[in-house]
Amino acid sequence: MIRVPTRPALLAAVLAAALFAAPALAEPVTVTPLTNIRLQRETAAQDDLPQSSEALMLRARAGAELRLSRWSLRAEGQGNLALVEDYNNGLNGRVDRPVVPDPENIALYQGFVRYASPAVIATLGRQEISLDDERFVGVAPIRQNAQTFDAVRAQYTGIKGVKLDVSYAWSFRTIWGIDGAGPRQQAISGDNVFVNAAAKTPVGTLTGFAYLVHLDEAAVQSFRLSSQTYGMRLTGTQKLSESAGVSYMASYAQQSDYGRSPNDFAADYLAAEAALEHHGWRLGAGFESLGAGTGANGGAPLASFQTPLSSGVKFLGLAGKFLPTPPDGVRDSNVTAAYTFKALGPLKTVRFQTVFRHFTSDRNARVYGNEVDLLASARWGKTSLAVRYANYVADSFATDSQRLLMQLDWVL
Repeated sequence: MIRVPTRPALLAAVLAAALFAAPALAEPVTVTPLTNIRLQRETAAQDDLPQSSEALMLRARAGAELRLSRWSLRAEGQGNLALVEDYNNGLNGRVDRPVVPDPENIALYQGFVRYASPAVIATLGRQEISLDDERFVGVAPIRQNAQTFDAVRAQYTGIKGVKLDVSYAWSFRTIWGIDGAGPRQQAISGDNVFVNAAAKTPVGTLTGFAYLVHLDEAAVQSFRLSSQTYGMRLTGTQKLSESAGVSYMASYAQQSDYGRSPNDFAADYLAAEAALEHHGWRLGAGFESLGAGTGANGGAPLASFQTPLSSGVKFLGLAGKFLPTPPDGVRDSNVTAAYTFKALGPLKTVRFQTVFRHFTSDRNARVYGNEVDLLASARWGKTSLAVRYANYVADSFATDSQRLLMQLDWVL
């Protein structure tokens, strides 16, 4: 396993080179302020706990980005304050309430130097990394603290219709913040490699990927979340008329143990969806399977298809019942109905969406339960508003649960 021995020194050298080169260049330095403020209220209840959770949180991100020719330097901090703290934040020990995984926090959210040319973008430092739909690598934007990576990343688009995206991340900054401990660390060191190569074809964008996740912290599930995943993904749209079209996605991947993981397993991933879009309507159906593991440890905890670096409840429902994936895997069969207004009075891009999900196991043919997810969202100038609601009705997995999430974001 290859490690970068002098990561802080390397970052300092690159930053110094960029800054010392600046006076020699005739181009002006531009400074862009960065401000993002979110007010979020979340309530959660589940039948097996005596108390419900209620959280009201205020998150602020602020910083600046300096640009000089093809170079940029960004520093952005964030803080999360609980105005109402009647909830289990995952760290405070209030186990009689459901988890709302947004503990108070103050941290450097992003801090990187970047070089950008027409064909190459190279970034070094703490940064967001979102690949494809964030199913395997993402920032978990729905959470207050989100997640970032201490990494070096290169993106190449020098060939028409082709994009190559390669990252090496030596630290994964989690949603748990500065008080994170035990299996819920503030950051998890390791050697993580993300390779994503996409090409446009007549039927859509075809992407091949390899994600080598080596989370090198014994306290985090005894290394069992380390895995290697290789797969393909196809996305595309086809017009049926001037006002109607069909969008589609299909993906397949294989995962097995990697690095220091004590598990010996292999598992498959399969996803497919299609949607008809017409005059603001979107009617779709989808299927996603995170497979149960086979091999010496098949059926053991965390020996099924896992996605520890994904954007969490963006998938498999807002109730979050399948994080991590159960030992017998999980299958999500879902239908979606959504309508988007371009404008309603002062509100723009007003969207209403309903998703019905039916969850079953991948192995042993059990019905886990059903979930309904509702969404209403809109934009008003620089402000975004969203209301999400989830109702999970258990059959053979977990317990009945409800979750309501309201967010108001203002971005400079």
